[in-house]
Amino acid sequence: QVQLVESGGGLVQAGGSLRLSCAVSGRSFSGYIMGWFRQAPGKEREFVAAINWSGSGTSYADSVKGRFTVSRDYAKRTLYLQMNSLKTEDTAVYSCAARHLTTHEYDYWGQGTQVTVSS
Repeated sequence: QVQLVESGGGLVQAGGSLRLSCAVSGRSFSGYIMGWFRQAPGKEREFVAAINWSGSGTSYADSVKGRFTVSRDYAKRTLYLQMNSLKTEDTAVYSCAARHLTTHEYDYWGQGTQVTVSS
């Protein structure tokens, strides 16, 4: 059974750093794109970053470029999101997701982890 489980969320002061993890299980994600999304209260879910599970290609939302870094460890079956220089507007529930290279829709989703940035 495919499962994505996020961890690492918490409370951090503005300007600080936090690293989120997404443990994947149930299948090989070779040929998949792994992404991070976030959703703040009262707002729609937005794209944050993505990476080719078996490669090095990455993409980022303009709002996080230069501050966030997405990476993955194939052997550990874990996706990461390193968040630096955090701002209060980064506060949201962060979720990891997966889609096949041939599609543009994310078919697998984790439950999410809360990130709260205080001033």
